Amino acid sequence: AEATWSQSLPDWIASHQRMLAFYGGVPELLVPDNLKAAVTKADRYTPQINETYAELAAHYQTAVLPARPYKPKDKAKAEAAVLLVERWILARLRHRTFFSLAELNSAIADLLPALNQRPFQGRSESRQSLFEALDRPALRPLPATPYVYAEWRKARPGIDYHIEIDKRLYSVPHALVGVKLDVRVTDTSVEVMHKGQRVALHPRHGKSRFVTLTEHMPKSHQAHQNWSPGRFLNWATD
Repeated sequence: AEATWSQSLPDWIASHQRMLAFYGGVPELLVPDNLKAAVTKADRYTPQINETYAELAAHYQTAVLPARPYKPKDKAKAEAAVLLVERWILARLRHRTFFSLAELNSAIADLLPALNQRPFQGRSESRQSLFEALDRPALRPLPATPYVYAEWRKARPGIDYHIEIDKRLYSVPHALVGVKLDVRVTDTSVEVMHKGQRVALHPRHGKSRFVTLTEHMPKSHQAHQNWSPGRFLNWATD
């Protein structure tokens, strides 16, 4: 259990990464609510999973099956666990003042082991002992490589065959001017896709506002690129 600032996509994905690291493995199935960070389009039978969330699931080799809208019984045990955490952890912290999210999560982490190791009423088992006996053996191993967070966006290049991502302009093949493209954006790269195929790859942060590859230019623009100021001066003096 932990606190986050929001249910935004970055917070949602980061919470999943920490959750799976805490478990030490990956379950066969993730069952989220229909929040926007998880589900782009809710549907009772064929919900559309957010592309970033789907990419995370693919990296961890698990599946996503959202709970049906307005069907709390689909994840009743999870809802009960939320209430339990509110009563046993948040209630004990309600009179404290925290000055950072990290400080709050540290306090939650201090109280969590006692909750997990507390025996069920009338039984000797605890959540921790049942997890170790039943759940942990069924988990898949964590991937050997870390997940790289990426957001998917839509872009349509203008007549200058560039797309705009966070106030920088990145080139694509000039033949794709006006075509709607999928863009995968990480901290370090901008990858442009057309019909599932990569058509451009750029480092995300450059010194110039324009990031342009020569091979993306029309032939006429490539020819003009070779006309440097020095070449014009030499031509004028001949």
